[in-house]
Amino acid sequence: MGVDREAEFHVLAVDDSLIDRKLIERLLRTSSYQVTTVDSGSKALELLGLGEEPGLSSPASPDKNEIEVNLIITDYCMPGMTGYDLLKRIKGIPVVIMSSENVPSRINRCLEGGAEEFFLKPIQLSDMTRLRPYMQKGKVKEQQQSQQQQQQLQEKNITSGSSNSNSNKRKAMEDGGIFPEKTRPRLSSSSLASV
Repeated sequence: MGVDREAEFHVLAVDDSLIDRKLIERLLRTSSYQVTTVDSGSKALELLGLGEEPGLSSPASPDKNEIEVNLIITDYCMPGMTGYDLLKRIKGIPVVIMSSENVPSRINRCLEGGAEEFFLKPIQLSDMTRLRPYMQKGKVKEQQQSQQQQQQLQEKNITSGSSNSNSNKRKAMEDGGIFPEKTRPRLSSSSLASV
């Protein structure tokens, strides 16, 4: 059952090094995660439907070729767009950054900038188990958003449904269906005097 649950998690691995991408992909697949790999931050943004516009921070229309990702693991040093630049453009998806350089100021900058974790290369299988809580966090956010959307729809239906039920009650009252005394014979003081 645990393997099925892990297979639901989808990781986007971003690294300009083919060897590192293949290593990460193999480790993630060995850990039963779905994996998509790209060689640059701009390709990652494109895949996520975030395009190249600098001000855009949320996914574009859902009819584009977007994928649902629970976590992004990205190299820090890449040409064009660093892992930190990619981190700053991603909203709502946990991001883990990795680097072969142990530079404390870079690590702190990434963690303070919103990265969930910073791994030193070479990545190992033991690092993959550290990813699970972040993926679950991403999954919980998705479920909460989905539940909020469903709740909003239900509230709209209840609001529109309650006004219909009130008008139906009024109609029933007007038709005499709710007030049984309209169908009962009424006694007046004159009818009591004759008895």
